[in-house]
This record gives sequence, C-alpha cells and structure tokens, in this order.
Amino acid sequence: MTLKLESERARVTINKFGAELSSFILKETGVEYIWQADSAFWGRHAPVLFPLVGRLKDNTYSYQDKTYSMGQHGFARDMLFDVIEQTNNSAILELKSNQETLKNYPFEFRLLIGYKLEETTLTISYDVSTLSDEMYFSIGGHPAFNIPLIEGTEMSDYYLHFAPLKSRIKIPLKGAYINNACKTLAQTNTSIQLKHSLFKEDAQILETKGRNTFSILSDKHPHGVMLSYEDFPFVGFWSPNTVEAPFVCIEPWCGIADDVSSNGKIEEKIGINKLTKGDHFNKSYTIRIQ
Repeated sequence: MTLKLESERARVTINKFGAELSSFILKETGVEYIWQADSAFWGRHAPVLFPLVGRLKDNTYSYQDKTYSMGQHGFARDMLFDVIEQTNNSAILELKSNQETLKNYPFEFRLLIGYKLEETTLTISYDVSTLSDEMYFSIGGHPAFNIPLIEGTEMSDYYLHFAPLKSRIKIPLKGAYINNACKTLAQTNTSIQLKHSLFKEDAQILETKGRNTFSILSDKHPHGVMLSYEDFPFVGFWSPNTVEAPFVCIEPWCGIADDVSSNGKIEEKIGINKLTKGDHFNKSYTIRIQ
C-alpha cells in the first residue's frame, strides 16, 4: 500500500490510498518532518484535495441545472490510486473517473500525482485532463509538518517566514466559507511567530501571485521546512482550533471554499478551474527539508 523513494540524504513514503505523502525523513538526523496522522488531533498526513478545495455551501453544487453532493475537499484523498511509474526516487500515481465518481461529479477525468525526490527536495506535481467537453475542478495540497521538530522545543520557538517579504491579501472565513467581500491586507512583510492562537478562527488564507516560499524555521536549531511554488492563487495555513495540535499545515491551492454569497453554480465558483477536451492542467510545488 506504500511506496518508498530515496535519495542520498532523504527518505520519502507515499501511501497509494489517496496518493498521500506520509513521511519525509532526513537521513543524517532521523528527523521526521511530516505529521504522523494521530487521530487524536487529525488523522491525515498530507491529503490531495480534488476535485474541490474547501467546503461547498450545504455540501452541494449545481451544473447544467442538476444538483450534486460532495463533501469537503472532494473525494481523491479517500480513493486508491494506481502506480503507473516508479523509480528509486520518483513515482507517478493515477486516478481516473469511474461509475461511482460520475454519480456526484459528472466529468470524466484523469488525475496524475507525481513525486520526485532530489537530495532534500521533494517535487509534487499535478496533471489533470478530461474526456468531457468541459470540466470544472479545484486541486491543492494539505501537507502537515511536525511542530516541534526537535525534542525540547515548542511551537512558540518556531516562526513562519514569507518570501518575498511583502504584504498579501488575506481572505477571512465566516464559518466554513470564505467572506470575499471582507478581504484585508496581511502583514506578511515580516516573519510571524507560530502559536496556536493564530488558528483560533480556523485557517489563515492568503492570495498569492508569482513565486512564493513559505518556511517554518527556528532560531534554536538548524532544522526547518520550505514549501515553494509558482502561480498557485491561494495558500492556507492551518492547525486545529479545537485542540493544541503539534503540527502546522502549509497548503498551496488552485481553488478555494465557497463564498458566503455563492449561488452554488460550479461554473461561477470563485477560484474554479476549467478544462476542455484535450487540455491539460499542470502545476507543481516543492518541499525542501533541512
């Protein structure tokens, strides 16, 4: 059920169920960077969000005058992927539409999730294509990183660093949905100390453009994690607000939850992506550990 990738300096484990990254270890120290899915806090590691990111109003949407149901973050994270390519340091996993997915997602799709490990950098890639005349979807990552990384430290010993250091637009949540009309300017032109109270109102969501790198670092030791991408329109930062969990997620998204004013039409959903037959959607992001 799992795949192992290895470089000279790191080891990665991927679960075929959900094509989920479940371990990323630096060999010379044995430090594990990925949250180990303790269900007392959150029972996942780094789920793939597809064909939705976030939650739909009333868990429903409409397409061509028909109404469909779908839960938060879609169904890919709860499905078994096929391995179509694998080497010592890379793998490609595949999920295709079937009779079950078509019941509540009326689009034929092929989703490829790629992993490539080079030294201490893991590249995660998405390739989406369709056989339908048109297809609407969102996709994104949800990797959770252990905080603290080193025994004897705590969350307040770590900080979130933004590159480039500049202000970004923050999109607030109202319950499970975004409130796009109340966007503000986030002070991401400086690093932010990590603390559980940052997530008291759930995820912190930013609009992003161009090249971005978000790092979890500490002045008490040299270990950290850097997540980088090009042209993902949103990023979320999350840790549970009901319990003080020892992890923080950095989530690159091509898509977002419904707005409080959403009309439910998937064609008009904020952040939705559209493909037509023969087109491909390609995005990737990297995780580097130190």
